Parts: sequence; structure tokens; C-alpha cells
Amino acid sequence: MNGRKTYYSFHDVPFKDKDHYNGVIQPSGIKFSKQEIIHILIAMTILTIAFSFAFAQYPPLSHINEVIGFLPLSFLAIVTAFLCHEIAHKYVGQKFGYWSEFRMYPQGLLFALFLGVIAGIVFAAPGAVQIFGTPNRDEMGKIAVAGPSANLVLCLIFLIIWFFSDGIISSISFFISYINVFLSLFNLLPFGPFDGLKIFRWKKELWGLLIGIDIIIFLIIL
Repeated sequence: MNGRKTYYSFHDVPFKDKDHYNGVIQPSGIKFSKQEIIHILIAMTILTIAFSFAFAQYPPLSHINEVIGFLPLSFLAIVTAFLCHEIAHKYVGQKFGYWSEFRMYPQGLLFALFLGVIAGIVFAAPGAVQIFGTPNRDEMGKIAVAGPSANLVLCLIFLIIWFFSDGIISSISFFISYINVFLSLFNLLPFGPFDGLKIFRWKKELWGLLIGIDIIIFLIIL
């Protein structure tokens, strides 16, 4: 044994200088800390409720039965779009050896819930995967592109299911496709904290290809 210890959350690393790893072994595979799991569950719960209100007729507070009825569909949307997006970022970040953990934005979640309940719309900034370390432009680009790409793949999968199905399965598949392509397109915007800016700085041609595919699919769905 070499005496080095493996930590599964960067919050547990005992050294004060966190500008380097100081010999800490990175865990193999995708790992979640307890704090991260709590943040994910809270974010998913609030987003599920907020979207359920947004899906109901306006004003949503006058259609509580519809809100309750939309909870399962809203949950599916959050799992496929939000959760898969963040896990994709996390997985690639950890593959490069960086501590990558999701952290919720309480103010963003509360704002999303408020808009969903009162106005029946959702503009969500629920949180993001935080990367501990100094990835170079290539690594950061690959970490950033993982999220929108995951949404695009899921959109295409459920579009195929929608095309070859009918009834409730067709409706659910179409809805999940729409949510995923919308989230992918939204995150590819090339400014601010969005993934699109990091991808644009990394490989403009890849950014153009992805956003072009998203726009085409989005217009077809509409």
C-alpha cells in the first residue's frame, strides 16, 4: 500500500490548498457524494412540481387536479432531460480525473417554483455540475458538450419511439423528445454560463453542427 487515500467527494479532501490534488487518488467510475445526492433529489422534486403547474391550464392554482395528474409526466421529463444532462457533464468530468459534483442553486429553484405556481411557466436555473480543478480548453469543451449531446441523443431515441408507436406511448415519447431538444438548444446558446459558450470557444464547427441539428429537429417537432 502506498498510504494514499481515495475520497469520493471533494468536500471530504482534508488538505487546505485545493489548487492541486496533493496525491489524492481519483475514484474510478462515476461516484456520488451524499451531499450531491441530496442536492439532486431536491432539485428534481422542485422542478417536477414546477413543471406540473406549468403543464396545467392557466391559472394552474385553479386546476390542482390537472397539476397532480401531470406529476408523473413531469417527473419523466426531469429524469430524461435535466438529470441525464447533468450526469453526462459529471461523467465526462470524472473521466478526466476531476471532482465533478452537482450543486443546486436554491434561489434559481425557488424562482422556478414561484413562476410555475403563479404564472404557469418555468424558467429554471436549478444548478450545475461544478468542476474542481483546472481543465484545459479541450477538456472543458468535452465536458460542456456532453450535456446537450445527451439531450440530443435522448430526443432522437424518443422521436423514433414516437414514430413507431401510438396512444399514450406516442404522446409521452413526443413530449420527452420536445423537452430534450428544447433543453439542448437552450444550453447551446453561446453566451453567459451556458454550455454553448464553452463549446463555441473549443470547436466552433461542432457547436454549429449541434445547434443546427437542434434547430432542424425543433422546427420539425413544432
